[in-house]
Amino acid sequence: MAIKVTMPRLSDTMTEGTVATWLKKVGDKISEGDILAEIETDKATMEFESFNEGTLLHIGIQAGETAPVDSLLAIIGNEGEDISALLAGGDAPASPEASQPKADNAPAEAKSEETKTEAPAPAKAATELPKGVVVVTMPRLSDTMTEGTVASWLKKEGDAVAEGDILAEIETDKATMEFESFNAGTLLYIGIQEGNTAPVDSLLAIIGPAGTDISGIANNYTAGGAASAPATEEKAAPATEKATETTADTSSNGGRILASPLAKKIASDKGIQLTQVKGSGENGRIVKSDIENFTPSAQAQQPAATATAAAPKAETAAPAAPKVFVPAGEVFTEEIKNSQMRKIIAKRLAESLFTAPHYNLVIEVSMDEAMGARATINTVPDTKVSFNDMVIKACALALKKHPKINSQWKEDAIIINHHVNIGVAVAVEDGLVVPVLKFTDAMSLSQIGASVRDLAGRAKNKKLGPQEMEGSTFTVSNLGMFGITEFNSIINQPNSAILSVGAIVEKPVVKNGQIVVGNTMMLSLACDHRTIDGATGAQFLQTLKQYIESPVTMLA
Repeated sequence: MAIKVTMPRLSDTMTEGTVATWLKKVGDKISEGDILAEIETDKATMEFESFNEGTLLHIGIQAGETAPVDSLLAIIGNEGEDISALLAGGDAPASPEASQPKADNAPAEAKSEETKTEAPAPAKAATELPKGVVVVTMPRLSDTMTEGTVASWLKKEGDAVAEGDILAEIETDKATMEFESFNAGTLLYIGIQEGNTAPVDSLLAIIGPAGTDISGIANNYTAGGAASAPATEEKAAPATEKATETTADTSSNGGRILASPLAKKIASDKGIQLTQVKGSGENGRIVKSDIENFTPSAQAQQPAATATAAAPKAETAAPAAPKVFVPAGEVFTEEIKNSQMRKIIAKRLAESLFTAPHYNLVIEVSMDEAMGARATINTVPDTKVSFNDMVIKACALALKKHPKINSQWKEDAIIINHHVNIGVAVAVEDGLVVPVLKFTDAMSLSQIGASVRDLAGRAKNKKLGPQEMEGSTFTVSNLGMFGITEFNSIINQPNSAILSVGAIVEKPVVKNGQIVVGNTMMLSLACDHRTIDGATGAQFLQTLKQYIESPVTMLA
């Protein structure tokens, strides 16, 4: 049966979307997970994937056109199927699962029936919503998110909330992200407690004037119901001003420091004293850009350095505290709830391993010249390049010479990417994330080094946005810093290959017929045999070996 695909809501504030480009055309076969189109939201251009299989029978919004959320985007069904009833506006034959994953089918059907039988209900709920009260729902913070987990609340019931305040940290299938308020008032109700998981559009919180009775709203709320009665700007403005005042810190001389909540949080994470920062906002208010562009003076760095020096002691002492007592001779188990990130990692790696026929090619490279080149490069002031940065640069150049490695498999074609976006695997507390260096081949070694440190640091602090983890064409995974000499990785689809980088080992090697001490490193290339033949992978490794063993050739 044909399925209607509607314009998805790809961000929490999105009301309409523009189709940037279609990656499929009418008549193409569609598999679950295929990218249908690139859709431009109010925040970014994102890939929209299909949750259904079949043939693309109709495109409702052409490339370059803009349409509201839930407009008819496409129709997918069986080849040759009659879709005239759907095109005429009939909703009965359409399945509501078109723009939601299969896990959401039941609630979507219930919502569809509710809309048909009780059409006036949402309007009634909206009119009954007290003046100035806004229902905040679980946002869709990534294009594949179907449910979210509240990692922590930064506000509690009764707190004043200003527009732009961070309400909570929400864990999606890709990262833990800050969710800020788009309304001002008082946090009257929290609908999802810390650690709990709920579908997108579930009741997250209620914001409104202090003292408002919202018991009826909280008890009777249904997704898509009473969330559409916004507070008027005239009423919200005084609340914003009042809440903004509560974000002001006090300086050592008794003066008040105005700072946005986001700026305060970033400053706290970076250990920056607000008294040292000059605000560029209204009335000298410190905003996010002021913190990000702040450079501490030498005098200010001294106490910060002392605090930094003390930090490792605290960190090393911390893990010793939560020890669990295990009685001798007794069976003891511990259950750790799977995070959204861990669930998605498990799903996608299993899919990759069991759908792509993996094979591995291993090569040993001499690192003597690379070690000398790195030492010379790092003598340049304010420059810090790692061996991993050199491997990434060498991969980028080798991929330009061997574009078949820089490819992805589709059922009807092999896509060759002539741009190079290298994903760098980073281990975080909950699993593994892969931030992406866009157009890596055009970056210098120092640019690669700075970008990798920035992305890895923000990945470990859960500050990466979804767009920074999308679009890779090749992946590098390095466990050399842990002393691992050789290992094989699972391909990060839709890439066709991933390079595993081992540790540099000092050992006897043969040079010019003589046994001498040398430094070598093992590289293992996992390839998808559907797109990369053995000889193609071997030629890529030979070029990569040349670049790494003679770094000067990377300048040619």
